[in-house]
Amino acid sequence: MTSWPERARDIADTILFPAAELVDAEGEIPSSHFEILAAEGFYGLAVSDDGPEPGELAQIFEILCGACLSTSFTWMQHGGVVMSLAASANAPLRSRWFDGLVDGSVKAGVAFAGAIPRPPKLYARRENSGYVLDGSAPFVTGWGIVDVVQLSARDEFDDTIVHAVVPAEATHFGGGLTVEPLRLIAADASNTVRLRFDNVRIDDASVAAVVTDEQFQAGQLHGSWINGCMAMGIVRRAITQMEELGVDADAFRALHADVRSRFDAALAGDYDMFHARADGSELAVRAAAALVTANGSSSLIGHGTAERLMREATFTLVGASRPEIKTALLKSLSAEQRR
Repeated sequence: MTSWPERARDIADTILFPAAELVDAEGEIPSSHFEILAAEGFYGLAVSDDGPEPGELAQIFEILCGACLSTSFTWMQHGGVVMSLAASANAPLRSRWFDGLVDGSVKAGVAFAGAIPRPPKLYARRENSGYVLDGSAPFVTGWGIVDVVQLSARDEFDDTIVHAVVPAEATHFGGGLTVEPLRLIAADASNTVRLRFDNVRIDDASVAAVVTDEQFQAGQLHGSWINGCMAMGIVRRAITQMEELGVDADAFRALHADVRSRFDAALAGDYDMFHARADGSELAVRAAAALVTANGSSSLIGHGTAERLMREATFTLVGASRPEIKTALLKSLSAEQRR
C-alpha cells in the first residue's frame, strides 16, 4: 500500500496546490477537496487500524498545509472530534456520529478557544439535564462546511471543561446563537466565524465528556503540535518553490529539520512547546520572505504563491496562539541580530 505521506503528497501536488491560488482568490474551497481526503481515509486518520506511524504524522500535516492552508486548516480540526468521541462514555452520541466522522461523510469542527483563557470567553452553567452556555467561541473554522462542531465551555462553578458535539447549524440553537463571519488575511476560505451564545441550552445527550482543567490542558499539547505543522508546512512549500526558481535553499532545509526536531522533542516533554511554536512561525516568515525576494516584483501581485505564503506565514504568528507563544515570538523577533 502507498504510504500515508505519499498519499498526502499525491493529493497535495495534483489537487490542492494547483487550485490554491483560485481558492485564495475566490474564498471558497471546492467540496471535491474534502471528498478526496475522505475517500483516501484522511478523515479517520486518528483511529485507523493501518494509520500512519507517529513519525509520519508531521509529514502528512506539513505536506497538506503547504499545499492549501484553507483546505488543511478546515480538515485538521476534524481529528480532535474523532478522538473525543472515540474516548467518550456517551454511547448514544458516539453511535450517532462516530462512523460518519471516520469515513468523512460527516465533517466536524471544534470550538476550543472559548474555554482556554482565564477568565474564559464561553461559560457553561449546569441546569437540570444539561448545560446553559453564555459567552463566545471566538474562532470556529469551517462554519457552513462542517456538519457538527464540538463546543468546549468552562463550568462557571467547578472549573471543569464541558465538551459537547452538536449540529453546526444556527437553527439548532433556538435563536440563542449569533454567527459573525470573520475575514482572515489568509485561509479565508476556511469560513471561520465567531459564535456568540445567549442562554443556549445543551442537553446531556450531546455531552461527549466533562473533564478537569488538568486533563484539558494536557490534551492541548498535541493540538499545539499539530497547529505548528501549519508553519512548518509553509516552510516546506517555500523551500520547494525557491528550488524551482533555482535558488539554493539548503540552509532553509537544515533549519526546517532543526525546528522539526524541537517540535518532536516538545511533544516528548524535552522542549517547551510554546517556544517550538514560536520557532516554527518565525522560520515560516523568514522562508516566505526569502521566496518573495527570490520571486521578485511579481510577488506584489495579489494571490500569487509567494504572496499567499507570506500572508499564511503571518497568519501562523497569531493563529491558534497562546500568550506564551506571543511572548517568545516578540523576544525572538526583537533580539539583536548577531553576525
